[in-house]
Amino acid sequence: MNLIIVEDYQELSLKAAEMVASEISQNPQVVLGLATGSTPEGMYAELVKMNRHGQLDFSRVSTFNLDEYAGLDAEHEQSYHHYMYKHLFSHVNINHLQINMPTCEVSDLDHFCREYDQRIAAAGGIDLQVLGIGGNGHIGFNEPDHQLRVQTHLVDLTVETITANSRFFSSTEEVPKQAITMGLGSIMLAKKILLLAAGKNKAEAIAGSLSGLITTALPASLLQLHRDVTVIADREAACLIT
Repeated sequence: MNLIIVEDYQELSLKAAEMVASEISQNPQVVLGLATGSTPEGMYAELVKMNRHGQLDFSRVSTFNLDEYAGLDAEHEQSYHHYMYKHLFSHVNINHLQINMPTCEVSDLDHFCREYDQRIAAAGGIDLQVLGIGGNGHIGFNEPDHQLRVQTHLVDLTVETITANSRFFSSTEEVPKQAITMGLGSIMLAKKILLLAAGKNKAEAIAGSLSGLITTALPASLLQLHRDVTVIADREAACLIT
């Protein structure tokens, strides 16, 4: 893994945006895997600025999102569909036919999950996958467990993840209890991975993910098996790394 430690969230956001922009500049038809949550928001804001200033062209970029809540329609303000349009898609010149996002609003969820992975493969695979990390080490919604799923699937969210995400809802009871997510196998097929971590609440997960040990109890630790991973962490998230 390539570890980059930055001073603060602002520097993390700019550094991450520069890396994504570099991939787009080198390959205008790049396939990006995108994450949601609070950590990537600053990165998306920087990418929007670059596009607005004519420094970055999204017109030939394709995207695949990592995950989506079950039980929320696309227009719900806490859905990840809504998040992506709010923070990125509505502000850049991306072809909306090239945006791909998981959904639970289908009659045959198993078929959709298989088809989602097939669409990624048909696009040539993900060139750069952006990831956040949960305080318990989850990536996407692949939660700590004694075994992990390889492909895109429906997952039950842990109490810890539900509690952490309750800050975006009026109450914990409103947080969906399930989500659809790319599996660890789908994520690991990406040619490059960019993992972002900010804040002291991510310090233990980051330290464990870089420890040299691999366990399904810390899903992000499996990224150590990937040949091209860059971790950008601010000082607080990196404070336990020795």
